Amino acid sequence: MAAAVAVAESLQCSGGDEDGGARINSLIANNTYEAAYPLHDGEYDSPGDDTNDRQLLYREWARYGVFYKFQPIDLIRKYFGEKIGLYFAWLGLYTSFLIPSSVIGVIVFLYGCATIEEDIPSKEMCDQQNAFTMCPLCDKSCDYWNLSSACGTAKASHLFDNPATVFFSIFMALWATMFLENWKRLQMRLGYFWDLTGIEEEEEHSRPEYETKVREKMLKASGKSVVQKLGTNMTENEEEDDEDKLTWKDRFPGYLVNFASILFMIALTFSIVFGVIVYRITTAAALSLNKSTRSNVRVTVTATAVIINLVVILVLDEIYGAVAEWLTKIEVPKTEQTFEERLILKAFLLKFVNAYSPIFYVAFFKGRFVGRPGSYVYVFDGYRMEECAPGGCLMELCIQLSIIMLGKQLIQNNIFEIGVPKLKKLFRKLKDETEPGETDSTHSKHPEQWDLDYSLEPYTGLTPEYMEMIIQFGFVTLFVASFPLAPVFALLNNVIEVRLDAKKFVTELRRPDAVRTKDIGIWFDILSGIGKFSVISNAFVIAITSDFIPRLVYQYGYSHNGTLHGFVNHTLSFFNVSQLKEGTQPENSQFDQEVQFCRFKDYREPPWAPNPYEFSKQYWAILSARLAFVIIFQNLVMFLSVLVDWMIPDIPTDISDQIKKEKGLLVDFFLKEEHEKLKLTDEPAQRSLGGGQRSTSRAPSSAPSGRSQPGSIASSGSQHTNV
Repeated sequence: MAAAVAVAESLQCSGGDEDGGARINSLIANNTYEAAYPLHDGEYDSPGDDTNDRQLLYREWARYGVFYKFQPIDLIRKYFGEKIGLYFAWLGLYTSFLIPSSVIGVIVFLYGCATIEEDIPSKEMCDQQNAFTMCPLCDKSCDYWNLSSACGTAKASHLFDNPATVFFSIFMALWATMFLENWKRLQMRLGYFWDLTGIEEEEEHSRPEYETKVREKMLKASGKSVVQKLGTNMTENEEEDDEDKLTWKDRFPGYLVNFASILFMIALTFSIVFGVIVYRITTAAALSLNKSTRSNVRVTVTATAVIINLVVILVLDEIYGAVAEWLTKIEVPKTEQTFEERLILKAFLLKFVNAYSPIFYVAFFKGRFVGRPGSYVYVFDGYRMEECAPGGCLMELCIQLSIIMLGKQLIQNNIFEIGVPKLKKLFRKLKDETEPGETDSTHSKHPEQWDLDYSLEPYTGLTPEYMEMIIQFGFVTLFVASFPLAPVFALLNNVIEVRLDAKKFVTELRRPDAVRTKDIGIWFDILSGIGKFSVISNAFVIAITSDFIPRLVYQYGYSHNGTLHGFVNHTLSFFNVSQLKEGTQPENSQFDQEVQFCRFKDYREPPWAPNPYEFSKQYWAILSARLAFVIIFQNLVMFLSVLVDWMIPDIPTDISDQIKKEKGLLVDFFLKEEHEKLKLTDEPAQRSLGGGQRSTSRAPSSAPSGRSQPGSIASSGSQHTNV
């Protein structure tokens, strides 16, 4: 505690000196001091007439009751520094941009609800007179079934699989571009008013861990022992060359461990996803054996599998965050900025794969490798690969996305952020009370500010705050074609998240060091990359996962009257049940009549064709249309995004005009200064020249001086112009 107090006082006195901060960080790394932090202005809830900045922030910003108010960004910047001020400015802009996307998303969802009774394919699936007898969903225990039994699934799929979702996907791609462009404008505006435009990249101090590694390397090279070196040159600052003292050969073991570990963890994530797939297949087969659970197999398996995925994602997120930090430490980056950027890249890669791999499986792989009746693809022995629901995989993708997104926001972003710091604070308090030591009653009644701040949670950086918002941004943009309500849930979460983060910074964290920075750094590049990747992912979701393209192809290529009547029959192929493999036929079929042909969803030739069960012409036509749509959609949206980028200038007009005006005033000021200097240098020369002429002759001096003076003025004028 004494060490922490001493450092806190020295920080207050030094005024944030960079060299002093680097020395203190080295002392903390060597365990000489326990902690170092600037002090808060006082208690945030103490009564009194004098209101400090912390109390003002708490009253006007860090309470849930003021969620409708704008954030006091300037006061946040004044109290916490520019880096944290930019984060909350970015979070506020992102939250405000979710409002129009939420409105459009709700309209798209309501359009699906309003047109659900007019959807012709849904009507055909629900019409019991059609009597489409479908092939069994599993071997032996599963019976033939009527397509009309999937009526509810078909209607629910229409809520998210309708023409409006295509428009919404285009809108969200442009929305992401407009958000990034407006952030650049806001960042420039804040940088101008916060006097950040002239900040140059300053050379950062080396991290203590890096200096230790360099010292160890020098000891090995010089043959001295560590004890000798530490005893003689512990505090001496050694100037480094332009090149890093640690070469790639020194870093190679760390890079190798990083590469192998990241590959292992990505493989682990894929293995867990595959394990959940096996769970779904085996559980579906087991539940199909029991008549009482057979009717709810798909709902039960989908719900439990998604919950398992959510739990695994939450657990692995915490593990991957710690592993990414450990991997970055063994790389031994030289500066704190390099350390932070490498940590962000590793953590984002691992958490991106962890959060989205189950969703990618449902969107692009589920139901693609099933095979066909009589020639199914099996996992292990006797377990068929799982198929999509009769209404398609888009509904299941929507369920998967919504549960994972809402679960992460509710559990990880809110409960963990609120509960874990409180538990840590309680644990530290109990630990301090149980530790033996001398207690001062006066000191305990009136503790100093550094004692109060020492009981708060240490500040660990903005990486976790940005990371959760970036992952949410991916949920909002990457698969928005399957879940138009994603922006609504993100907006509701962020309204709480802004005040939750504000309360955490004001009341639960030690005051961080103020850091001046011009932008949000590598996070902008990650956002831009997600925005571009979302165009591709949504194009494939619409083209492959939804029935949008097959419906268009049927309506304009195969329909007799230009409508979707007969579309369901067009998507179903025939299979001769006599060709089922031995031992896979349904046992004790309950169908009233003997089944000769069953139907399955695919585009294949019928059993009576010359090439039975081969892909039909319709299959190749639809595949070509899918690929053409992906290309057209991607290029159209990219073109519109570039157009939006070009139309919205990065610098606001009023700021650019003000900068030009200030530059003009600055140039005029320097020219005026230079002109004054020239006048001051010319006057002594003219006086000395006039005195010399008067002493030698009293002849008229108009002609000579008339020739010499203009010459001197001309020369000074040319010099002035050049300057």
